[in-house]
Amino acid sequence: MKKLNDATIEAKLLQFPDWDYFDGAIHTEFEFENFKDCFSAMSRIAFECEALNHHPDWSNVYNILKISLSTHDAGGVTDNDFKLAEAIAYIVEPEE
Repeated sequence: MKKLNDATIEAKLLQFPDWDYFDGAIHTEFEFENFKDCFSAMSRIAFECEALNHHPDWSNVYNILKISLSTHDAGGVTDNDFKLAEAIAYIVEPEE
């Protein structure tokens, strides 16, 4: 997988308004109503990560989930990171 340049990353991020690019990765943070909802989303994301064979750097404190995506083998952000970001957005899509 080829590392994307900064301009390409910034252009792709226009489709992901809840994500930011810094320190060689794309980052987002989600706040849930409670720990159970947060952990449930993490579990669903984990299945998608396994299906894509691509895994995030993430952390969870109570109802907050922080996610950073980069492709370590490529040394930066690749299309795989945006595929996973899209899957995460679908899983965590806010209910209206």
